[in-house]
Amino acid sequence: MLGEYRITGRRATEIAADVERAVGDGALAPGRPLPPLRELAAELGVNPNTVAAAYRLLRDRGVIETAGRRGSRVRARPASTPREELGVVVPPDARDLSSGNPDPALLPPLGEALAAAAAVNAERPMLYGMPGVNAELAALARAGFDVDGVPDGPVTVTSGSLDAIERVLGAHLRPGDAVAIEDPGWGSLLDLVPALGLRTVPVAVDDEGPLPDSVQRALRSGARALIVTDRAQNPTGAAVTETRAHALRTVLADHPDVLLIEDDHGHAIVDLPLHPLGGVTRHWVVIRSAAKAYGPDLRIAVLTGDPLTVDRVQGRYRLAAGWVSQLLQSALLHLWRTGAVDAARVAASYGQRRDALVAALSERGVAGHGRSGMNVWIPVPDETGVMMRLLQSGWVAAPGARYRLASGPGVRVTVSPLAPEDVESLADAVAAAVRPGRPGHYG
Repeated sequence: MLGEYRITGRRATEIAADVERAVGDGALAPGRPLPPLRELAAELGVNPNTVAAAYRLLRDRGVIETAGRRGSRVRARPASTPREELGVVVPPDARDLSSGNPDPALLPPLGEALAAAAAVNAERPMLYGMPGVNAELAALARAGFDVDGVPDGPVTVTSGSLDAIERVLGAHLRPGDAVAIEDPGWGSLLDLVPALGLRTVPVAVDDEGPLPDSVQRALRSGARALIVTDRAQNPTGAAVTETRAHALRTVLADHPDVLLIEDDHGHAIVDLPLHPLGGVTRHWVVIRSAAKAYGPDLRIAVLTGDPLTVDRVQGRYRLAAGWVSQLLQSALLHLWRTGAVDAARVAASYGQRRDALVAALSERGVAGHGRSGMNVWIPVPDETGVMMRLLQSGWVAAPGARYRLASGPGVRVTVSPLAPEDVESLADAVAAAVRPGRPGHYG
């Protein structure tokens, strides 16, 4: 089963360390099955419980994955290897449409906001023992949630969306639990879930969000959490419609114990209404990040949810990081107060570029998807071939492998760097690299 490699060790930590070292050295290849517990225990002369403990350690570290009766195997890609490494080097003469970054021209200058935050700090510096959440920031965030129909709940602050998702998952789940996740979906999230020792269960997505039947199957199979991107889904640009939200709430009503996590990172860069799902299950959160509208380096997200979940997140934060910098919270508060971002103008700017590209692709017989946000998802028959042909034409897209679990291949194009005059030439290059796509869901 392991070829020439022989696992060694007497204690669980020794066995786990030996396997992890072998994976790092390449002696145990990705996807390699590991021996059954009793078989390895007999070979090492140890109790099967010792091997079981070693496998748990490896699973918790994201080195291996378990599939019930099908046994354990080395992960296809170690959890410590970010999906961003799945790409190509951007040549100096190529246009990079792969980064997923916002358009810097649409981000507000931070000088005034940071100066205002510094002035607040000079008058009342943040010290140990003081409240970790800026009360006025929380009140403004809650007011925004109220406008969008998000159920009532307390508000807290984290260092970005991914930090919030990690802390919420940790508040309720344990290694080995299953998480239903959009496929294709956010690459960083696809990395995070297995790195926490959790199992991913793919949920198919179309332009209106997760497919209810796919969500139902995932929850019936035992998924203990569901993560949904409300708008500006990465990479597909999907946005949950009112009809789809109703269908998803109906599904969730049959699974009240499922943890629901809604990521609304696109709230200030899209012009489509929010159709929240929260409140159907006992434990839920809605997360909003400042990254896309105010700048990726402004590491702040606000979240609301049921009191128990928010309390657990706050309590865990106090034990580790303590709090999110009050300087950054004050800066974001200043940006909100002064209306530093014209959300309608930003949404229109991304929408014009995105819609123009989707239309140009359609004219050339190529399917492109993107109802909201700054990305267009293009299903393709062969990612590698399309990537290489685009590169030869002077364009760099993001390979769909960064964002997929079980769904079909594709490439993601970020429209942020595009000027109006770029659209036709890019569409020509894509059409030359891709056969006409097929409509339907992305799975």
